[in-house]
Amino acid sequence: MTELLNHLLARIASQGPISLAEYMSTCLLHPEHGYYTTRDPLGARGDFTTAPEISQMFGEVIGLGLAQAWLDQDTPEHFVLAELGPGRGSLMADILRATRRVPGFHAAAKVHLVEASPALRKAQAARLAGYAPTWHDTAAELPDDVPLYLVANEFFDALPIRQFQRTADNWSEILVTATDGRLTRARATPAPLDALANRLADTAEGDLVETCAPAQAIAAEIGHRIATQGGVALIIDYGDWRSQGDTFQALRRHEYADPLEMPGHSDLTAHVDFEAIAQAAAPAKYTRLTGQGLFLERLGITARAQALAQHLSGTPLENHISAHRRLTHPEEMGTLFKVLGLYPEGATLPAGLSE
Repeated sequence: MTELLNHLLARIASQGPISLAEYMSTCLLHPEHGYYTTRDPLGARGDFTTAPEISQMFGEVIGLGLAQAWLDQDTPEHFVLAELGPGRGSLMADILRATRRVPGFHAAAKVHLVEASPALRKAQAARLAGYAPTWHDTAAELPDDVPLYLVANEFFDALPIRQFQRTADNWSEILVTATDGRLTRARATPAPLDALANRLADTAEGDLVETCAPAQAIAAEIGHRIATQGGVALIIDYGDWRSQGDTFQALRRHEYADPLEMPGHSDLTAHVDFEAIAQAAAPAKYTRLTGQGLFLERLGITARAQALAQHLSGTPLENHISAHRRLTHPEEMGTLFKVLGLYPEGATLPAGLSE
């Protein structure tokens, strides 16, 4: 039994069942026992691996795509180069390395990172020591008086969700409760829900829908900045255009686990509802949702892979080829992960994406 489990059992005993959102927030960000606040979860010794940790190519071509957006928007003299949930800082480091030869880009950029984990902030500080990044606890703290060029890779999937199951024309929330010292799921009394009134048309009784209010709030912040000041946002994550079904999951030691077991010791995520993000970002415009593989191919990842391969042989070359496949192939991350772009009215579409 973990210390966080004891904490949750005591809370449920005194307050009653809690929402999945409250459960996720506690498990991931509890100040003493939270998953992100107590460890570096990435890599072979952690619980999962993200695209920037697989290959430098991922960040390099994205960096050049962001630089192209800056050029297309008349090279603003000052702008915020931001990342939400920067992990160890690998993606931002690759973006900065790839763009250092773009005239004026680095002189105009100020690096800002939105990161809640003290352990990961330490890793980011070491990786990005030469760029004097500024850290923020939330996206709302990002400067709002200059253009924003932002990337969020596997950030939105970790935001706390709520689940609702349809019952006739009402919705019953899925809650976390306790039975015999174990965490279990329960259903609240069915009730109308204005926020899901539009989902009665495309769901049937028993169907489950997930909502993520924090994702919509963050998208609104980003969209407002881009619509009023300019810039672009690239949101890369797994999910689909509209939420449908139970996607709440846990990863521990690179294996799927029961999300209600060993709270605080697993990465908890859910598929991203890109439609909700796109609509919340108004008045910023949004692109067509595009598979990660196609997006990276349009940005030139294969040409970059071929250039790097010229200097490799043996096992390093095999690993390099494997990394390219993992990032782009439809049976790997190529279609599971999607990309949504946000940009100002009248601006050029972000590179690699379409209307």
